[in-house]
Amino acid sequence: MENSRKTRGLLGVVAALALAGCSRSAEPPAPAKAEPAKAEAPAVAAATADFPTLKLPAVDGSTYELAAHRGRWVVVNFWATWCGPCLKEMPELSTLDQRRGDIDVVGLAYDDIETKDMQAFLKEHPVAYPIVIVDTFSPPADFATPRGLPTTYLIAPDGKVAKQFLGPVTAREIEAFVAKGA
Repeated sequence: MENSRKTRGLLGVVAALALAGCSRSAEPPAPAKAEPAKAEAPAVAAATADFPTLKLPAVDGSTYELAAHRGRWVVVNFWATWCGPCLKEMPELSTLDQRRGDIDVVGLAYDDIETKDMQAFLKEHPVAYPIVIVDTFSPPADFATPRGLPTTYLIAPDGKVAKQFLGPVTAREIEAFVAKGA
């Protein structure tokens, strides 16, 4: 009996506080201040270009340029350090990059991370292919903003996007598509 009285009393206090928060204020709210004009955000590609270009600094200090890989198949893999499926596919993509002379892989880290932190991460999760950190607020202009991670593009030797994979991809899937398209 004592507990039920305490419970009802506590519920009454909670209800009173909730209703007090919902009541109208005696004073009208102050008018919203006009915000200063913001710089216009860079245009984001609605779709990936048929023949995308990409030239960005890699984590190792080099410059990665997609055009330098013409004549070869290129796997462009958008991923992030916090993405479990991305981490799972990294070793397989690394092996693919090392094993196949006609296929190159580049990892585009779609992540808000500093270069030194990415370098430390890559010591724990090493890969044989170059990693580029992509600015999430200004992604590469010729690639659509990823709708999910991982997102992988397979670029044909002529530089044209041959296939897009949404979600994890295996070396076997990439090699099967390359065999059909070669």
